[in-house]
Amino acid sequence: MSIGRYYHTSSTLTNGSVLVAGGLDMSSSNTNSAELYNPSTGTWTITGNLSAARSFHTATTLANGIILVTGGQYSSSVYNSSEFYNPLTGTWTTTGSMNVGRTQHTASILANGLVLVAGGINGVYLNNAELYIPSTGAWATTGSMSVARCRHTQTTLANGFVLVAGGEDSTSGRSINSAELYNPSTGTWTTTGSMSVAREYHTAVLLANGSVLVAGGLDSSSNSLNSAELYNPSTGTWTITGNMNFVRYSHTASTLANGLVLVASGVYLLNSAELYNPSTGIWTTIANMSISRQHHTASTLANGKVLVAGGQGSISSFIGAELY
Repeated sequence: MSIGRYYHTSSTLTNGSVLVAGGLDMSSSNTNSAELYNPSTGTWTITGNLSAARSFHTATTLANGIILVTGGQYSSSVYNSSEFYNPLTGTWTTTGSMNVGRTQHTASILANGLVLVAGGINGVYLNNAELYIPSTGAWATTGSMSVARCRHTQTTLANGFVLVAGGEDSTSGRSINSAELYNPSTGTWTTTGSMSVAREYHTAVLLANGSVLVAGGLDSSSNSLNSAELYNPSTGTWTITGNMNFVRYSHTASTLANGLVLVASGVYLLNSAELYNPSTGIWTTIANMSISRQHHTASTLANGKVLVAGGQGSISSFIGAELY
């Protein structure tokens, strides 16, 4: 990349390119820059700047291929603003603002094309949620979660429900193990089974069989975790699965075309990577990445490769990117 960054977002576009946007640069300053990775040439190209420099934001791909960026922060200022990137023009356009400013929140697209944003922090922990309506560019308030949380995960299930798990809550200021489900038809949340371990800064990926794999993170005593567990939407329960070979948080997890899950790097400055096999529940270490990094991003390309970009190192954020 032309600019080293961490706490940024990355999105795979419909044309196969990868858009990287915002984050903190090598001097730990927010940046509004964005750039594109071309898998055919292996090169990066600068594209239009965000209207606001931001980090800890979210980026969601809409049904029409446009990328919606929401919230985040600039220094101590928390944004409620949103904007979208048009891959055809390479430009950003401001759209409706959220009803609540938020950072360290989550966002995912629903089957009906709306975008659900939930939780985060804005001076206080948030339990509220809202929906972005692409046809109007407006936001609508929806049901609130039972727990105010940030640094959680949000996964859209095969049945259309959305699973929110873990994070840090407002009561203890520590990691939690609770989870809840959002029903798009009713706009309400329902508590579901709790994870066996409280965790934040973890990852969650949807497996081919419909289960959700949660891995790593920090527990309520701020210990790094190597544990992993599976959520079964049919029963609403969690089952412990094999432990990773390394404790890690602020790592990335990507589902590969063969159904395996690639977990890469994380705190503290790991360059290790490993694969989870859903058929056996076992993790296998693979070749190390060339650079140790944390707070990076990982994007699955159309050719099946995974692009890891940016991240923070022992001194500064890294410019480099690499492919698995």
